[in-house]
Formats: sequence, C-alpha cells, structure tokens
Amino acid sequence: MNGPIRVLVVDDSASARGLIGALIAAAPGLILCGEAKHGREAVAQVLALKPDIVTMDINMPVMNGMDAIAEIMAVRATPILVLSDLADASMAVAAVARGALEVAGKPALDEGPAFAARLEMLARVPVIRHIRWSSRPDRPEIPTTPDTSSAAVQRSGLAPYRVVAIAASTGGPQALGQLLPSLPADFPAPVLIAQHIADGFAAGMAAWLDTISPLSISLARDGDPLAAGRVYLADSRTHLLVGASGRLTLVPRRDENIYRPSCDTLLTSVARYAGARAVGVILTGMGRDGVDGLLAIHRGGGMTIAQDEASSVVFGMNQEAIRAGAIRWVLPLAEIAAALCRLTGAPHPIHGPMIAS
Repeated sequence: MNGPIRVLVVDDSASARGLIGALIAAAPGLILCGEAKHGREAVAQVLALKPDIVTMDINMPVMNGMDAIAEIMAVRATPILVLSDLADASMAVAAVARGALEVAGKPALDEGPAFAARLEMLARVPVIRHIRWSSRPDRPEIPTTPDTSSAAVQRSGLAPYRVVAIAASTGGPQALGQLLPSLPADFPAPVLIAQHIADGFAAGMAAWLDTISPLSISLARDGDPLAAGRVYLADSRTHLLVGASGRLTLVPRRDENIYRPSCDTLLTSVARYAGARAVGVILTGMGRDGVDGLLAIHRGGGMTIAQDEASSVVFGMNQEAIRAGAIRWVLPLAEIAAALCRLTGAPHPIHGPMIAS
C-alpha cells in the first residue's frame, strides 16, 4: 500500500465524525478521504472514493451499519472497523459477523496513536467479497468425503474427548458464528473460547452467539464447573484458564499483555487439565497467540485443528501454529464442526444460519 491510508468515517453524529476525523488528521500515516451520515451514503462513498478502510457506526437512519456492512462486502469488499457504544455491543458483534474485521468502542481524544495503529494494521488485511447475509437454515452440507483430512479424524479411534478449547482473533466472530450453530445441543463436551476482543464487547458477543446457537453460551465466571454442552467465552479484562479441579479460573490481565484475552493461557491450562483428551482449535487471526498452548496440547497427546487459509479472514495465528508443528489437522471452517463431533462422539452436526462466505 503506497501513500497514506485513506479512511472513510461513517457516523450519524457530527461530533463523533469530527473527533474521529481529528484523530485521523493527526496521524501521519492516515488521511480522511470522506464522511457519511448513514449506511446508504456509506455504500455510495465506498464505490466512489474506494477508501482503504471504513469506520462504521451501527445505529444510523436510512440504512444502519449492519445492512451497510453487508452491502459493502457484497459490492466492494473493504476492511471495516465497527465503532460502537457498549450499549450496542451485541448488535455490533453481529455486524462484525457480516464481514467487518473488528469491533471497538468509539475512541477518546487521548487514544489517537492506538486508534491510528489499529486502522493502519486492519487496512492491510486482504478481504474478499461476502455473500449477502441470510438467516435461512439451509446452509450447504458440511463436506465429509473420505478423501479429506477430516476423515482421518473419524479414523483416529480416540474419542471421546472431554474439553474443547478454541483460539480466535481477527475474523473470529464470523468463524464462531458459523462453527457454534453447527454443533448439536447435546454436544458431549464443554467448549472454552478465547477470542481477542475490545474491552466491554465480550458480553455482547456471548449474548449474540447464544441467540444463534443451540448450545448455552455465556461469559466464563470464576469458579464455574465445566459442563458438557456449555460454551464459556473469556472476557478481555481477564485471562481464562481451567484449574486442576476442573473449575474455571479468571486471572487479571496485566498492562503489558498484548493479547486480550490470552489464547495461550487458556490452551495451556486445558493441556494440563485434560491431557490426551484435550482438543485445541485455532481459527483466523493476527499474531501468534495460541501457538504455545496448541503445542502443549499436541505434545500431551491431544488433538489439534487449524482453520485453513482459504476460509480464514487472516491466515496468521493458524499459520504460525501449523509452521510450529502444533497442528494435526488443517480443515476448512465448514468441516471443523463435523470433526469436533467425531472427536467427542457427538451426533452429526446440525446446520445453523448462513453467516458469510
């Protein structure tokens, strides 16, 4: 990418547009290329201005951010950062699942450098056109042909496993929005998730996922016992781990912790607790968080799965885990639910709502 990164700001509030525009103007590597007051205007501006990245509000007149994201990703795929009030957290995370890269709170005046760095990083993420959003339950069948690597999971003969731990970052909400609805309500293992997310949005993400999945999904609480068929999502303000007794433990994060919450902390604790009966999954995301934890699961005899490059928004964390030799199976996102069902002895996965291509 040559020259400064061109940013389109979309918000119905003039004061919000002014603040975000001022932060962009103060950043040497960014330039404000345009503004829009609602989603319909945003779609037109994306087609006319061809920005490198868009900041998107959610609650707007004429066309809201949810529909604008779906439209933009269908007509001219562009990196999108959702900027939302915490009151709209569930809706904001659902919007991310339509194709935006990440969600964050609206920046304050003193957050300029961090905000600019985030925009610069996300603007360089290659994105592809998405199919338009559909709430239909008739998603295509999950491939289970015998010549794929997922068939090797079926032949492993090591089921049942008792704990599934999932690591995800950029693109994770989209991936989880497809994976979790495909697991049956009587899934016979607990599922723990560390998804990198901005402070204040994890509860909204759990609430949104709970509405689209047959499993019970909630934020992890300190002292919770593991229960089959339950999904525990880590909050960004703490790190989640499984103690020796099988109860969840929340550890306060430190200022120097880059990854929030830590995937390595969760996966390593699951390796200690479940040993050869642990299953580790790493999905799309930036960086290398989760690699050490997956190595611990792999070395302990557990099963490890990585989302493949073709189905990933960002082939980063999962690529690093593959390179490190921590992964036994590399699977398309659409095959991971079937693999988890085979490994845990669960019934065949169901078919949830279509989220994105």
